[in-house]
Amino acid sequence: MLFGKKDSLVGLDIGSRSVKVAEIVDSKSGPKLKRFGMADMPMGAIEDGAINDPATAAETIRQLFKSSNIRESNVAVSIGGYSVIVKKINVQTMPEKQLQETIHFEAEQYIPFDISDVNLDFQILGENENNPNQMSVFLVAAKKEMVNDYINLVTLAGLTPCIVDVEAFALQNIFEANYDIENENIALLDIGASKTSLNILKGNSSVFMRDVALGCIQVNQKIMSLLDCSYDQAELLKFGETSTKMSADELNQITTSVVTDWCTEIRRALDFFYTNYPDDPIKRILLSGGGAHLSEFRKLLAAESSAQVETLNPFKKIVLDEKAFEPDYIRQIAPQAAVAMGLALRKVDDK
Repeated sequence: MLFGKKDSLVGLDIGSRSVKVAEIVDSKSGPKLKRFGMADMPMGAIEDGAINDPATAAETIRQLFKSSNIRESNVAVSIGGYSVIVKKINVQTMPEKQLQETIHFEAEQYIPFDISDVNLDFQILGENENNPNQMSVFLVAAKKEMVNDYINLVTLAGLTPCIVDVEAFALQNIFEANYDIENENIALLDIGASKTSLNILKGNSSVFMRDVALGCIQVNQKIMSLLDCSYDQAELLKFGETSTKMSADELNQITTSVVTDWCTEIRRALDFFYTNYPDDPIKRILLSGGGAHLSEFRKLLAAESSAQVETLNPFKKIVLDEKAFEPDYIRQIAPQAAVAMGLALRKVDDK
């Protein structure tokens, strides 16, 4: 979904608890990180992807661009959650132009929304493995209302929205830029504040995507209800700050109960994938988002999935100036930077 003309873009990842911005430039050594910034999104401004307070959210974005010293105004943003459907479908083999004319008819069979309420896009993946007369297509449907809300928010912040991407595609983009793609199944899992995005790759092709309404905010809410404390205080406790009101064991029990629920939901999604690909075990799961910091989650997920679980590094093959970006800072922000970095690699003329 394209709206602008310039080639260079800034990646803008707008979440319900934080907003991240990344600017990448081409260099002789490869893509180079020029700027990166992160700021808290005020509580309630954005919830579950819905923009409740555009003025506050826009001001937060505006201030982040200013503090990060980013002057480029052309941006790529992402959307996800229940307002976005990404589905792999099989259709009769036909030229792309013909599919463009019939995609609305095809989509009506798979999309649970009124077709007039969504923006449709598609990507032809190639010949269907089981039927040479059919081709596999990725169908993307995003509610117009949500797309327009994000376009309006970005515009309100004084920026130009050039690309509206899907979060799972942005993750895939940064993965492909940093990792050598081998012939194995890999799951990319981004655990944000209120939603989790799963993208399963076979080689360099995405074969299964799902967004689930779970995230780090659930841990904070449990701590807040037990201690009657603020969200920010709960956040500090979650990542190890000691408290006289709660022992380390009690905190561990809260975290374990929440991440056990996460693993159950993720396992359901993986089981659904295995019904279609029973002989294709997922060997590796790469985590990103705030949830990647929770060691208890990583341990439980490895046990539940029988896969190697690691944290995705969006800076692995990106050129970094150590004078501008301290290695410790880069290590700390890496999981939360993945979507913004994937968006920052996009160009305006990308499909």
